[in-house]
Amino acid sequence: MTRTRWTLHAAAVATLAGTLAAGCATAPDATPPALRAHAWHAPLPHGGDAAALRDWWSRFDDPLLPALIDQTQRTSPTLAQAAARLAQARAGLRQARSALWPSLDASLSAGRQRNELQAPVPFSTAGVTGQLGWEIDLFGGVRHGMAAAEARAEGSALAWHDARVSLAAETASLYIGYRACEALAALYAEDARSQGRNADLTRAKVNAGFDAPAVGALATAGAAEAATRLVAQRAECDAAVKAMVALTGLQEPALRQRLGERAARLPLPAAFAVQTLPAQTLAQRPDIAAAERELRAAAGDVGVADALRYPRLLLGGSIGRSAVRSGDVTTEGTSWSIGPQVDIPLFDAGRRRAGLDAAKARFDEARAAYEQRVRQAVREVEEALVRLDAAERRQADAERAAQGYREHFAAAQKRWEVGAGSLIDMEDARRLALNAQAVLVGVQRERVAAWVALYRAVGGGWEPAAEDMKVAR
Repeated sequence: MTRTRWTLHAAAVATLAGTLAAGCATAPDATPPALRAHAWHAPLPHGGDAAALRDWWSRFDDPLLPALIDQTQRTSPTLAQAAARLAQARAGLRQARSALWPSLDASLSAGRQRNELQAPVPFSTAGVTGQLGWEIDLFGGVRHGMAAAEARAEGSALAWHDARVSLAAETASLYIGYRACEALAALYAEDARSQGRNADLTRAKVNAGFDAPAVGALATAGAAEAATRLVAQRAECDAAVKAMVALTGLQEPALRQRLGERAARLPLPAAFAVQTLPAQTLAQRPDIAAAERELRAAAGDVGVADALRYPRLLLGGSIGRSAVRSGDVTTEGTSWSIGPQVDIPLFDAGRRRAGLDAAKARFDEARAAYEQRVRQAVREVEEALVRLDAAERRQADAERAAQGYREHFAAAQKRWEVGAGSLIDMEDARRLALNAQAVLVGVQRERVAAWVALYRAVGGGWEPAAEDMKVAR
């Protein structure tokens, strides 16, 4: 029996030594391709001092905007979910780290029994045993698993930051849209009042025989159309308020009261520009940084799957104290054991190899996802810069057009009032002036929305800091 045990032990040691000579489990290189430094091809906005895109919302002339963003950040279920996922990832990291250390467990037992074949007298037993277990990380499986868990914990922290940036941009976009909606509603309300007065005056002229009934019908139709347009626009504004209530968690009466302080005024950023925006800026986007951590985690999973194909060396031991009492006789004793155990994979029908292939495929997927995320980020920055540049160049022309059509309409209205012009000519002038004013509001909204899009595209001006990347508590 002793000889057989030594033969098995020698075979295990020989196999283990041969495997060690073959090398440890490896993981693929998870270093992402460097972001090349270059200036963006899109035209950069100009006309102001350069800014680092930090303290973003304080640059706007509307104190309610940052207040609503702060409110949303405090109460958002989206951020609560991201925080819960971060807590889960941190717990998973602590579990992975614990695998590097021995485990110690204790068990207590007590009982009363009787076996008539061995001891006809009932007897009592009691004992306490401690078990020690420790896997020696010969092939790096535990270390790769810990690296993967750490990368995922960092990725969850970055995803939380990305959720904050996205939520702030969403709140700002919704608020800007509401203010633009109010501006259009105010414009349509003024037009509806003007059309209503003209309709009343035209009906009086028709009744007095100074105008044809067809002219009166045209004036009445114009007033009805203006009223319909106003109702539809106000409904859009009410829907935007409902959306802000859901996003901020505020009660609707309180929100409407706060919104009434700056009615129909779009928040405008202070005059500043982004003169240069190097590609390295994308590296601080939380979503890209999170994708890079997922790439590292996938590389660690490959190392874990590779290590499963090699033998495992475990050290185990136990020590216990037990007592047996039969009648008036008590017998006590101590027992202990310690020694290594080698688990050698011999045949699994390709299961471990398939697991390694699957892990490598997931790594390739993560690498492709990272590259796709970078391309998407470049596209978002380029598009935001294009729209910002176009909106700023269009605004001056839109303002001149609105002013010119307003003057043209005012002149046409005076001619009509003194009987020197036709109602049709005045209504055409009104339509042109109304459309030009609506276009101006749209351009102003696009300009502010482009700044918000740029904020989102560069990751909110967020910069990684040491306290941000702490994943253990």
